[in-house]
Amino acid sequence: MISKWLRSSNTLRCRFSLIDSTHRFLVAICIKRITSRNASRNWLLQPITESNLQLFALVSLWISSKLHTSHPLSVKLLKSFGDKMIKEQHFMTRDLLDAEVIFMQILKFEIGTANITFVFLEELLIQFKEVAKVGELVNWEACMDVMDLLYEKEETSVSYSSPRSLAAAILVASYLITVPVQEWEFPVIPWVQFVMPFIEEDIVEQVRDILLQVLETETDC
Repeated sequence: MISKWLRSSNTLRCRFSLIDSTHRFLVAICIKRITSRNASRNWLLQPITESNLQLFALVSLWISSKLHTSHPLSVKLLKSFGDKMIKEQHFMTRDLLDAEVIFMQILKFEIGTANITFVFLEELLIQFKEVAKVGELVNWEACMDVMDLLYEKEETSVSYSSPRSLAAAILVASYLITVPVQEWEFPVIPWVQFVMPFIEEDIVEQVRDILLQVLETETDC
């Protein structure tokens, strides 16, 4: 069963690969960045129904399982789960295969560990710890909590279409949240700008937005 598989393969990489690829797929649809003419004409995208979105969610899960687990989900198991989960429409095995191609086309085949925010953030934090002792004070769990929060905020997800810039902003925000004020000596934003070529104002704006969301969540609690 899918639920049993999810419990046995609940690794961070698989989890965030699933979240990241699904998020970027939805962002691409929302801001109409579908560059493949063939994909945009496909019946799975014209129109985009709730059933079709559920199918693409299954495809995202399928791709993540193939990338990050030694025993990926089979097409048979995936279709069986889809038949139970998707009530409004019955999809065939061929539809799953077509949906996988469309999903990859919309993401421009940029999927996998090299293109997810989690990996960029992990690598960025490792580099940060190598150049500054204060990097050891940045709490990794706080980074994960911030990432979870952003992906849960549907109304703000479109603002984070670049995994690299999102990783940089999360690192800076987590630095400000977890590192004591008296330790704020390292020029973290100029360093991030040097490591990842972004306009400094863009990073500052994203960090400000993240901090506001964190404060809003704490206030609601």
